[in-house]
Amino acid sequence: MTLNIRLSVASLLRRIFSRRFLKFGTVGVSGIFINQGVLYLAQEHWFKAVSASGEVDWLRLNMALALAIFFATLNNFFWNRLWTWADRKQHYDRPVLVQFGQYTLSCGVSIALQVAFTNLLAPHVYYLIANLIAIIFTSVLNFLLNDIWTFGRLKLKGKLP
Repeated sequence: MTLNIRLSVASLLRRIFSRRFLKFGTVGVSGIFINQGVLYLAQEHWFKAVSASGEVDWLRLNMALALAIFFATLNNFFWNRLWTWADRKQHYDRPVLVQFGQYTLSCGVSIALQVAFTNLLAPHVYYLIANLIAIIFTSVLNFLLNDIWTFGRLKLKGKLP
């Protein structure tokens, strides 16, 4: 392994095992409760009329997942902005909706993987457990994308560092 690769890996590991990642994880746990709660309510109550069969209905599950992911993403964005990356105030110059759009785009890969993993696992395990496993696997990727891009120390055009 070359020195540059080792330094990049070391930097990545420092980023992952940081205090900020613990804050991100704490916010993520609150998002998991919202995600799981909304998923349960939507799947078992709000969208119950979508299917009367006893098996997992894919349309109902994906409608419930979309709603659960939306509310968890909204919760996580505001808490991460106010607490996890509160020290990076230079990003507050951007309108909140612009930053939320950037946050949502950076979470998009994680969201797509969460839906894919949940759908792949749901036939084999209870859907809430399938969703929880998917969330755990996508969390590290989500943190890195947001730490680097959404709340990163990227130089903004026309602004001094």
